[in-house]
Amino acid sequence: MVDTDSNGDLRESSVSRRRFMAATGATGAAMGIAGCLGGDDDEDGPTTIQLSADADFQEIEDEIEAALYDAGLSEEIELEVLPGDFETDSRREDYQAALDAGRGDPDIFMMDSGWTIPFILREQVLNLEEELSDDVLSRVENEYLEAAVDTATHPETGELFALPFFPDYPVMQYRKDLVEEAGYDPEGENWATEPMSWQEWAEMVADVWDYHGGEDEYTYGFTTQAAAYEGLACCTFNETMSSFGGAFFGGRENLFDRSDRPVTVTEEPVIETIRMMRAFMYGDEDEEAHPDFPQITNDDLVQYTEEDAREPFTNGNAIFHRNWPYSVVINGEEDAFGEDLGTMPLPYGVSPGDSQYDGLGGTQHALGGWHLAVNPNSNNVQAALEVLEAFVDDDVMLTIFELNGNLPPVPEVVEAADPGELGPIGRYLDTLAVAGEHTIPRPVTDVWPQQAAQVYQEVHDAYTQTKTPEEAMEDLQEQLETSDQD
Repeated sequence: MVDTDSNGDLRESSVSRRRFMAATGATGAAMGIAGCLGGDDDEDGPTTIQLSADADFQEIEDEIEAALYDAGLSEEIELEVLPGDFETDSRREDYQAALDAGRGDPDIFMMDSGWTIPFILREQVLNLEEELSDDVLSRVENEYLEAAVDTATHPETGELFALPFFPDYPVMQYRKDLVEEAGYDPEGENWATEPMSWQEWAEMVADVWDYHGGEDEYTYGFTTQAAAYEGLACCTFNETMSSFGGAFFGGRENLFDRSDRPVTVTEEPVIETIRMMRAFMYGDEDEEAHPDFPQITNDDLVQYTEEDAREPFTNGNAIFHRNWPYSVVINGEEDAFGEDLGTMPLPYGVSPGDSQYDGLGGTQHALGGWHLAVNPNSNNVQAALEVLEAFVDDDVMLTIFELNGNLPPVPEVVEAADPGELGPIGRYLDTLAVAGEHTIPRPVTDVWPQQAAQVYQEVHDAYTQTKTPEEAMEDLQEQLETSDQD
C-alpha cells in the first residue's frame, strides 16, 4: 500500500490521462515556496529534479508538473519521474544501495511508510524540520493525517524527515450488477458505509458466486493479496487479524515501540484469521479450515500481489476484490465497469467491544501509504525542497487523487472537494471515508523490515498448508521475540 502498499501497495497501472481539474473547495494557494533556487546547481538552464516513484506516476508526469507550476513552483525546475521497482521490498533495497553509496540521484525518494523510519534512524534522509518553511511544517503538524505523519518523523525527537505524500487504505470492490441480479440490494442495505461481518459477507459471496454459475463462469468469488511479500504482513493479514481482535504485539499502544512489548500471535483471534482464509481457499477439504466459513475462491491467491489480484477482477473473472484506491479508478472507468462497480468497507471478525485490545475488532483497513524524502547527497537540495513544498498545495493533491486514485494526506481536502470533479473515484468517497476512520498501521519500528519477512513467510506457510496455523504462529512467536530483543 504498499502501498503498499502502499504500499505493500506498489503496482503498475493503465490509468488514462484525463483532463486537468480544478476541484471546488481547494485552496489553490502555494504555501511557503522559496523564490529562488539558492545555488545547488550552477549550470545554465532548468534544474531537473528526479523523483523515484511508482511507474504510474511517470504516466501522469506532465499533469503533475503542470499542477506544481500552478501551485507556485518555479518553471526553472523540471520534474522527472523515475519508475521504481514494482515490489516494495526491492524498492527499499535499491534505495538502501543508493544511499549507502552516497549517490546524488534520485533527488527525491518515494518511500513506503512501512520502512521510512529505519532510514530516518540511520540519518540517511534529510531532516525536513530544519529545511521546510514554518507554514508547511505547521500544516503538516496540524492538518495532515496523524498516523501518516507518525511514520514520517523521528520516533525519539519528533522531527519531520519525510513529507507524507499519500496515505492508502483499501476497500472491498464488487460487481454491483452481478450482486443485484442475485437478488441483493446494496444501496438499500447501505453496503457503501455499513460493514458486514466476515460471516455474513462470505455467505453472501458464496451465494452470488453460485447464482452466477460458480467457478465454471467466474473463477473467483473473491480475490485479494496473499503472496509471500510485504503486503501480506503489513496489510491483508494485519487488517483481517485486527478485525478479529488479534494483534502482533498486544494492541495499538505497542505498534511503534519495541522496548517492552508482548508477542501475541499465538492467541486465538490470530489462529481464527488463518483458519478463515484457509476455508475461503480450500473449503471443507482442509482439516484446518474454519468450519463456519464457505469456500469462495481458490489457492491462486497465495501467488497474488496487487496487480495479480486486480487483473482477474478487472477482466471480469471475479465478483469481489480487495485492493487500494488506485484500482477503484481503473475499475470505475467507463471502459471497465463504470457505475456497475460498487465499494464497501472491509468486513469484521468481531465487534469492537469483543476484542481484549482497545481499538481492535470491527472493520479494519491497513494503513499503507508513501512519503517523499529528500536525498541529502543531491546536488539540487534546494530545488528538491521547493518541489516538496509545492506538493503541499490542495490542487496538486486533488490532481493526483483524480488521475491516480492516491488519497490526499489532508482529510479535509477530500471533504471540501466536489465529487463530480474527481472522475470515477468521486463516486466512492463515502466508503473511503469509513475506511479512513478505521485504519490499522503496521508495527513500524527499526526492526519491522526483518519482522515483516518473518510474518509473511510464516503466514504464507499456513496459507499454503505447509504448516498448521498453530505451528506457523508458534514459530513466528519465537522469531518475533528474538528480533524484538536484538
